[in-house]
Amino acid sequence: MTLTTSGLSVARSGRTILHPTTLSIKPGERVGLVGASGSGKSTLGHALIDALRAQAHSVAHVPQSPDEALDPLRRMSFHWREAEQALGLSPDPARQKELFAALRIEGGDLRKRPWGWSRGMQQRFVIAMALIGTPDLLVMDEPTSALDPVVAAGTMDLLEAYLSARKTALLLITHDLGLAARRVRRLMVMADGRIVEDAPTAHFLAAPRTDTAKALCAHRNWLELPC
Repeated sequence: MTLTTSGLSVARSGRTILHPTTLSIKPGERVGLVGASGSGKSTLGHALIDALRAQAHSVAHVPQSPDEALDPLRRMSFHWREAEQALGLSPDPARQKELFAALRIEGGDLRKRPWGWSRGMQQRFVIAMALIGTPDLLVMDEPTSALDPVVAAGTMDLLEAYLSARKTALLLITHDLGLAARRVRRLMVMADGRIVEDAPTAHFLAAPRTDTAKALCAHRNWLELPC
């Protein structure tokens, strides 16, 4: 089922942060949302999550840093149990084993606290938690900004392989056009709280229409980065 919302808007202190926006994402679709800092990307992401959950869709969110998702005083096993309980799911060792293997964190000691794992493993653990319930949509907000490019690329490769046989759609929110261009089939550009361009990735890169999109495409050094 296509995920559709209309009229998404956000205002704060009398100022419009997100202008009325309509958005549709197909099952299994890979969509990138790019734009400069302050353009409204994260605001749109959170508004979309709230709207789709209100429609009873399953939506999971992966934040920028694992620090936003993991309590440093709690063991990793606690976080996993909390995620299962929040989704109303019974413990399932087979499901856990499958997700840990897919994201290559099967060697992680669940008795440890987050700081006992590397940053890359922590973020992969957060992604695994987001996938426990096989969501309709996975929203990732700058998910690799806290990682070095090689670890970031490896993490995205593993996620891509896992999602390839599933209908979970992906919305990748990032200021990094290089990351998005390699990972999605469709790109949306935000500026001043509006989506100003929405096109297939190849078409977008070959013929950007708006000034914002042209500015993003003008610096091609990002093509050399591994992620």
